[in-house]
Amino acid sequence: MPRYKITIDYDGRPFVGWQRQDNGPTVQGVIERAIKSFTGETVTIGGAGRTDSGVHATGQVAHLDLSKDWPAETVKNALNFHAQPDPVAILDCEKAGLGFDARFSAIRRHYRYKIANRLEPLTHDRGLAWYVKPELNAEAMNEAAQVLLGHHDFTTFRHTRCQAKSPWKTMERICVYRQGYHVFLECSSRSFLHNQVRSMVGSLRLVGEGRWTKDDLKAALEACDRKACGPVAVPEGLYLTQVDYRTPEEDEASFLAYQDSLKNVGADEAPADEED
Repeated sequence: MPRYKITIDYDGRPFVGWQRQDNGPTVQGVIERAIKSFTGETVTIGGAGRTDSGVHATGQVAHLDLSKDWPAETVKNALNFHAQPDPVAILDCEKAGLGFDARFSAIRRHYRYKIANRLEPLTHDRGLAWYVKPELNAEAMNEAAQVLLGHHDFTTFRHTRCQAKSPWKTMERICVYRQGYHVFLECSSRSFLHNQVRSMVGSLRLVGEGRWTKDDLKAALEACDRKACGPVAVPEGLYLTQVDYRTPEEDEASFLAYQDSLKNVGADEAPADEED
């Protein structure tokens, strides 16, 4: 059964999130319906990240298994045809190697947050950025953001219903910069907590407005207390832009090692999946 890796671009405004659920349309649901229309198969796809309601992506990744060995370009074109008119596009499709999993093979995820920082009402950015009127000092925000680099307990910037096993995450890269009236935050980590990026952006906004200092942000981080977090930024400014992966050789070695481990334990003792 061939496995395909697809890269997805979507506008999150019409959706209640990535993950299929009963309370509204989802990106996963759109793609799975497109697969059903194309192949007649009922397939569950696996995504690299479960974006929330209103959050966008320009580089989400998912995997899917089909019973027939279709050319990757055929799969891409068919899914794009059947996904319309929903704002979901398959940017790339390729055959995946042994052991590839869109979530667990990922070694790094990249997010961008977009703030529209101007007095005038929004037009093209409406629903695609956080509208902030007070002028923001992007340089001060960037300097303060560096306290978030490294391995920390990010409880302060974690949703109270986050299901991750641990609040400890390693921020590999974070920067804030201005382009015209837009202020962008970009950050990279192997994985993120629920609402972590939006929580960090909301606190950094306070720095940009001069209401917090770098030391205030550091104190909030070290408090390990959700109450120390600033207001959470709105979802429509957040974009999942890219997911980095292990090499095919590393995927195959990991898969074979996992298969070997199953020979030594009972089915109910199989190694648990790592939490995102």
